[in-house]
Amino acid sequence: MKKLIICAICALCGFTTANAQQKFGHVNAQEVIQAMPEFAKARTEIEALTKQYDADLKSMQDELQKKAEAFDKEQATLPDNIKQRRQTELQDMYQKIQQSYQDNQQALGKAQQEKMQAIQTKVLDAIKAVGQAGGYVYIMDIAGGVPYISTTLSTDVTAEVKKKLGI
Repeated sequence: MKKLIICAICALCGFTTANAQQKFGHVNAQEVIQAMPEFAKARTEIEALTKQYDADLKSMQDELQKKAEAFDKEQATLPDNIKQRRQTELQDMYQKIQQSYQDNQQALGKAQQEKMQAIQTKVLDAIKAVGQAGGYVYIMDIAGGVPYISTTLSTDVTAEVKKKLGI
C-alpha cells in the first residue's frame, strides 16, 4: 500500500512538472497584419480600384442625367414611338448602372478577399514558425475576440511574429 501511495505521488509530481513546462503564447494578428507592407499595398490597390469604379459609375450617371434632361425638354414635341424608345433607352441605362454597381461591389469584395487571404496565410505561417521554434503548445490570437487570455501566464509573441515577417 505504501508503494502504491509513493507511485501515485511520483506520478502526480511528474504530471504537474510536465504541465509547468508547457508554453502558451498570444499574438495580436491584427496588429501584425496592419504593420505589414503587403497590407498597405493591398489597401492602396483596393482604394485605387474603388476610385476607378466610382469614376466609371459617375460617368454613367452623368450621361444618364444628361439624356434624361434632354428627354424632359423634348418630350412634349416628340412622337409617341420615339418617346417610348427614349424612355426604354433611359430605363436600360439605369439598369446598366445598377448592374455595374453590383458587379463592381462583387469584384471589390473578391479582390479584397484574395489579397487578405494571401496576407493572412503569410501571418499564420509566421505564427506557426514562431510556435515551433519557441516550443509553444498553443498561440492564441487576442484580436479574435477571445473572452479572456492571461497575459501573465502566456507569452506575447507578436514581436517575434513581426520579426519573422521582417517587419
